[in-house]
Amino acid sequence: MPTPPSDTAAGPGGLNALPRAELLAQLRSCLDIPRWAEDIAAAAPFPDADAVQRAADAAAPELTEQEIHQALAAHPRIGSRPEGSGTEATWSRSEQSGVDSADADLAERLHRGNAAYEQRFGHVYLVCASGRSGAELLEILHARLDNDPADELRVVAGELREIARLRVARLIQR
Repeated sequence: MPTPPSDTAAGPGGLNALPRAELLAQLRSCLDIPRWAEDIAAAAPFPDADAVQRAADAAAPELTEQEIHQALAAHPRIGSRPEGSGTEATWSRSEQSGVDSADADLAERLHRGNAAYEQRFGHVYLVCASGRSGAELLEILHARLDNDPADELRVVAGELREIARLRVARLIQR
């Protein structure tokens, strides 16, 4: 797991000013895939925010199965609040803010859904949760249970890219 990034980045200029190791740590808090972070860092210096996003998109058109599983290890289960104060944990809590932890029935259904998903596919259920309610996330989970495992891995890769895109935008805005 990368070291927690500092709050020194401010826009692409802030990213450009970071030492390479810190830039890589910041990027890995968006998507914990070393190759992806290295590819983006190689595109620095960034003239503007769009250039950072273009580099991020170019680095992740195809993620390998190994990369997907590595990145999944950095994500908590939907409905579970990640522990810790690192950037990834903070972002995950924010992204899952639509999941009402006070709704015990929904929490139990998410727990059962996560278990069924993990039994079927062998990894955590991942979805870009930003702006979605717990009920919507549960509905998506149930719909995806019908996917073929290879198709589901492609869906997960797309979700990882979407989450990374949102997190890169947050990183630029810091």
